[in-house]
Amino acid sequence: MPKDVTKKENKENNNKKHFFKDFKAELKKVIWPTPKQLVNNTIAVITIVLITAVIVFALDLVFELANDYGINKLRDAIGTQNTQTIDTNQETENVEGNSTSNNNAEETNNTENNEAENKQ
Repeated sequence: MPKDVTKKENKENNNKKHFFKDFKAELKKVIWPTPKQLVNNTIAVITIVLITAVIVFALDLVFELANDYGINKLRDAIGTQNTQTIDTNQETENVEGNSTSNNNAEETNNTENNEAENKQ
């Protein structure tokens, strides 16, 4: 049994050694940028980020203005139109209500007159 355990440990140690040798070999293959390339790439990234930020800001401003001057004014116009329609409907109901109440008053008077005549 001890032979099996040592064989497993040897394999693990060989795997670890092999991994670090491969890792070191791969790092030697990496081409690191020169300081000049690093500065140029950094400037390029910062420039692209700033341009994107300006575009997003401009679009945000345009959509906000469109919302303030376009959609909100349209909403106000529709709201005004709806209130005018509601006012007109209420006036119509008031006129109809007055004529209905007048008719009811006349019917009540006629009924009272008929009852008075029947009692005599």
